[in-house]
Amino acid sequence: MLSRYLREINDRIEKVEQEQRKPMLEAAEMVARCIEGEGIVYLFGCGHSHMLAEEMFYRAGGLAAVRPILVEDLMLHRGAGRSSRMERRTEFARSFMEKEEIREGDVTVVISNSGVNPVPVDVALIAKAKGASVIGLTSLSHSQNTSPKHESGQRLFEVVDLVLDTLVEKGDAMMTHDRLSVKFGPSSTIVGACILNAVFAEAIHRLVERGVEPPIFQSGNVEGTDDYNARLIQKYSSRIPILS
Repeated sequence: MLSRYLREINDRIEKVEQEQRKPMLEAAEMVARCIEGEGIVYLFGCGHSHMLAEEMFYRAGGLAAVRPILVEDLMLHRGAGRSSRMERRTEFARSFMEKEEIREGDVTVVISNSGVNPVPVDVALIAKAKGASVIGLTSLSHSQNTSPKHESGQRLFEVVDLVLDTLVEKGDAMMTHDRLSVKFGPSSTIVGACILNAVFAEAIHRLVERGVEPPIFQSGNVEGTDDYNARLIQKYSSRIPILS
């Protein structure tokens, strides 16, 4: 089963490369233009999806101009069931999104596997209203086959500027056993992390090709990197206070 799971994950990532190459390149260009214009890339997700926002933040080898929108009420450590209930609350997003200094020229990535709950949809709508370009990372297979819970009747993929489809099947779990009635072995976090890191890597490549030095964090556990990273933190801390 271990080998089968790894093969399935590898197959899904290869399928993403084949079928999502065009939107991923478009997303990379959006990120590159944002960084080149001194903008900030915001990332948001509820529940397990918030891990992808953290994955891209303060990351060795990753971009410094990244601000995750971290809302503890929507994280599992405040109560798993509670986080799910909060994600379904209409207008809850306004309580934290109004405080976010999203500007024209910024990019906001909203991550939601199902894409049907009110909070991710509202985050995308509010970010667009603030002038950001909005990317949705979601499973179209799940979202298109699930009723929307947002009052507008819209799902995440219907309100963003660009959709990155994880190609994850409805329900996330992908493994089966003939003596088990439910599927197991989730895939959305692994596939989503690969997509986002690939997009950021392509954005960095494009910046370098244009003669722009990308703001890339180095590992703080390598000698001689503290001063380098400190300069990036100083540059971006006014817009990303949690860097300090």
